[in-house]
Amino acid sequence: MGLYKYLKENWRKGNFDLKSKILEWRKQNTVIRIEKPTRIDKARRLGYKAKQGFVVVRVRVKKGGRKKPKPSSGRRPKRYGRIKYSPSLSLQAIAEQRANKKFPNLEVLNSYYVGDDSVYSWYEIIMVDTKHPAILKDKDVKIQNQRRRTFRGLTSAGKRARGLIR
Repeated sequence: MGLYKYLKENWRKGNFDLKSKILEWRKQNTVIRIEKPTRIDKARRLGYKAKQGFVVVRVRVKKGGRKKPKPSSGRRPKRYGRIKYSPSLSLQAIAEQRANKKFPNLEVLNSYYVGDDSVYSWYEIIMVDTKHPAILKDKDVKIQNQRRRTFRGLTSAGKRARGLIR
């Protein structure tokens, strides 16, 4: 077995201290740029390369249902339609959109789950600077002429929300 296969097995079995990492992550901001991926095997499978132009961002998303905005016109509480409302996007797709809002000059390549606690879920998003010379030379990166992919549902999490991927 190769190195990445061992890393994948370690992640699956839980042979590391994720609780202490999550305690640190809770104190950090919602969207934070990180030096290197927490799950390097997963990041490499999704297209990450350790070169200039690639950025990894960790995003914290609150779990649970959402609340719709309060309607302005009057109605009785039964027809309020504010609670028990589930968003059309997954938490992962929401995390990708938040990362793209924070870094508008970068494009989202892909994302993956890294952990959760009782309140939050964390995702790491692989972002690419499509105008960087190292990326423009690289023929393996296939998102050179795509803008705002997350908001159009073109990432894998967005396609899953649209029902194109199981």
